[in-house]
Amino acid sequence: MEEDSPLTKTVKGAVTGLAAGTIWGTVVATWYDVPRVERHVALPGLIRTLKMCGTYGATFATIGGLYIGVEQLVQSQRKKRDFVNGAVGAFVAGASVCGYRGKSIQSALIGGSCLAFTSAVLDIGGNTTRVDNGKEYYSYTTEKKPAH
Repeated sequence: MEEDSPLTKTVKGAVTGLAAGTIWGTVVATWYDVPRVERHVALPGLIRTLKMCGTYGATFATIGGLYIGVEQLVQSQRKKRDFVNGAVGAFVAGASVCGYRGKSIQSALIGGSCLAFTSAVLDIGGNTTRVDNGKEYYSYTTEKKPAH
């Protein structure tokens, strides 16, 4: 696969979401009480933790994959690279996941709008990936000191 192809970026977004969601699922699982030992269930705490990791991981992977995938699709269709692409991607990701979880159009619209607003604010504010302008920056100077 090409390094910067839309498919590569989408897969990277989904994998990053999966990793972040799994870690977040582990954190959330530690906040809940461990269930009582059940007769036919070995290691109920571990099983509950793994289920939470999987649930959060899948949710974050879906959000990441949809966000990047739709953003790349919109960018290729509009032939522009601006905050609108990210806002549309965020709306679709938020609406899909929140609508599915909330089982209502209202929760889909609210979730999508919140993510779209956040994405647009971050993109407009300049909190995006640094654009390569061809210059190299060193933490030291490459020029020789002038002789006095």
